[in-house]
Amino acid sequence: MNKKVIRGAIMIIIISLSTAGILFGKDNSPNYLSLHDFNTSPENNSYEWTDFTDQVMGGKSEGATSLMQEDGEFFLRLSGTVSLENNGGFIQSRLKFVTGLNVFNASEYDGVRVLVRGKGSGYYLFFRTSATLFPWLYYSAPIGLSEEWQEIDIPWSAIKKGDFGRPGRFNSARLKSIALVAYGREFTAEVDLKQIGLYKN
Repeated sequence: MNKKVIRGAIMIIIISLSTAGILFGKDNSPNYLSLHDFNTSPENNSYEWTDFTDQVMGGKSEGATSLMQEDGEFFLRLSGTVSLENNGGFIQSRLKFVTGLNVFNASEYDGVRVLVRGKGSGYYLFFRTSATLFPWLYYSAPIGLSEEWQEIDIPWSAIKKGDFGRPGRFNSARLKSIALVAYGREFTAEVDLKQIGLYKN
């Protein structure tokens, strides 16, 4: 099983910010909630990124998450090889920003904003809520990338059920995690993430 946890640029800081166990950065405006900015001071961030592949279910994909620096700025890089062998087909890095049985009510926001870049196609955000009780259940939205950094808004209305199971309609009031994923076809993946948050129009 290929699994590791990436925690911060220099030091590990896990802070409980509410009774719901919500983890997020503090650099926010009334219309934006930062879930993670890799260039915010460590004391203003609490986060846990976990990367894993379809090897947890017998697949053959290989992937890893690395903390990178370029031009003085930090970002997360998800890279590897996606294989469809043995019914596999994904690598991912997941941001879990609530703990235990808690959920995060994101319904006052209109969607997710990411600052990303990547090569090729086959990249998604996967979402888990209190309705995704089994590991194979998820919701997803594709990300159209370029090799230059770009800010992308994904409205809640663009998020659809995953390819397996019937978890019910996506409910932003019951959010548990968001993952950056390379999925669905055989390819060499490389995608970078600098910021992720929730936005209001």
